[in-house]
Amino acid sequence: MEEVKKKVTFEEVRANEEIKCYIAQADKALCAMGYTEHSFAHVVKAAEAAEKILLTLGYPEREAELAKIAGYIHDIGNIVNRIDHAQSGAILAFHLLEKMGMEPNEIAQVVSAIGNHDESTAAAVNPIAAALILADKTDVRRSRVRNRDFANFDIHDRVNYAVEESNIYFNDDRTAIVLELKIDTTISAVMDYFEIFLGRMMLSRKAAEYLKIRFELVINGQRLL
Repeated sequence: MEEVKKKVTFEEVRANEEIKCYIAQADKALCAMGYTEHSFAHVVKAAEAAEKILLTLGYPEREAELAKIAGYIHDIGNIVNRIDHAQSGAILAFHLLEKMGMEPNEIAQVVSAIGNHDESTAAAVNPIAAALILADKTDVRRSRVRNRDFANFDIHDRVNYAVEESNIYFNDDRTAIVLELKIDTTISAVMDYFEIFLGRMMLSRKAAEYLKIRFELVINGQRLL
């Protein structure tokens, strides 16, 4: 008898102990390499933001939930290696979601989004991928910095630590999504932010264009993109 596929929910994915283990171990590996936080705080924030983006733009609730699922598991490939983690994460996600009984068409959308979220190979290949890119690349905040020795900060630590406030929101008519940052310029110059994150911001612009909106960046009250 053919196995009946079901609508796997975000709550089922979040409660899955195997997935929790992979998220935790992936972040542990990144911690050992000196990367910023990629654990539950980051993936839950990415998941919620991805869902909200699609809901705000009028996409179906199920598609928004798939974006939320993709956001939650998008970084599990880091347990293999940081290099090509989007692709290895997509393969892991395929097996995990298939094991949970998700429909092939939905697995395909989630896997495509995960496999296309990293800057070096990213592309907004579907609405879920576009929402995931925006949600992931705009998670810039001081609390992601693990290094507590300011004297040994590299530029990534310094730029993230300089962000005192970070908000992502839609403008009033929902024609643009805005990343607004307040940066302590005594810690990091605005140009340092661009040096590190220009690729991410350009990718966010392309993802927004796929969704037929604009991406805007506002730093210390000044619109820069």
